[in-house]
Amino acid sequence: MIYIFTKKSSALQNVFPKDTVFATWQLSKHLPSSSDITYVDISGFSGEEAKKMLVLVKKICNDTPWGIIDPKGNVRDPALLFIEGASDYLGQGYFKDDKKIDAKRTTAVSAWRKVLMRVPETQDVLEPISSEDGFLKSGVKLPAANTFPGWKKMQSVKALPFYLLYCSLQGKTALDMRLQEKALANVYRKFHSILTNNFKEGDAQLWMDSGKDCLFLLPPKSQCVSSVIGACISLILAAPQIVMESFGLNIPANFIFALHYGMINYKPPGKTGTVVSDAVNSIFHLGSRKAEAGRLTVTGDLPDASIPAVLQDMFSPCGEFEGRKIWHTKKFFYAKPWM
Repeated sequence: MIYIFTKKSSALQNVFPKDTVFATWQLSKHLPSSSDITYVDISGFSGEEAKKMLVLVKKICNDTPWGIIDPKGNVRDPALLFIEGASDYLGQGYFKDDKKIDAKRTTAVSAWRKVLMRVPETQDVLEPISSEDGFLKSGVKLPAANTFPGWKKMQSVKALPFYLLYCSLQGKTALDMRLQEKALANVYRKFHSILTNNFKEGDAQLWMDSGKDCLFLLPPKSQCVSSVIGACISLILAAPQIVMESFGLNIPANFIFALHYGMINYKPPGKTGTVVSDAVNSIFHLGSRKAEAGRLTVTGDLPDASIPAVLQDMFSPCGEFEGRKIWHTKKFFYAKPWM
């Protein structure tokens, strides 16, 4: 059974099946069974009220599937909802396209919940990182905080260490073989926009952009790289949702991320054509030749303080590439095979 808690049931009655229950009781008194799906429509709530509803629906639904209905697009980062345990998110784009909830959708939502509750039975997922394999012992230290003056004060041809983040979008089949040139350009425009928005807290600068893959520079600060690593993982987790609703694609695709650290002779974006750097060459080789869709790949050259402790067990060693040790984030499992 589908239960919906909303202040405006009339707006949703044509979207959900006829047997949907529009609950008139308080959410705190809701007692869902394992076969039920619960949705909360946050469009009638203030920001603070919506946050309280999120906390409550997590508590009430516990191990049962639940989703958020957000027709006004108030949720800035839907990926965070899935990290919090949501099984579905119906955002602004969903309602613009007049889509309807059918059995296929509800089956996928229920399956997603079961996947979240399951410990994947693969060595890649179960193998933890230990400090003995060198992951935390690069010996590289971050420079003093004042070494980086800020992007507005950066001088051309000034050599400084930076984090380099390679970003690309890969389909199960090549996107340029499936999409017309104009449609493909629109997808990549949205792709770069989403990356820029999600990396703001890490003070990341879109430095090189081929129109397809791109390279961000991050200041050599632990809080910057921690924020961006978290954002990469969030984007990968939410890839099916983003690809379908934000990019408007009906074919599987996922993000490719690769992270390296090295010295750069800095030049502003748009003037990087003559930049020659081992670090730049290395990150493009890693991203285009070794990194995998649906994963963040990092090199052993990262400073010791780069990976937040809470995320370290999400990485698995993956041998060497071009003489450097590398690690992948573990492969995430979706309700259905996505790629």
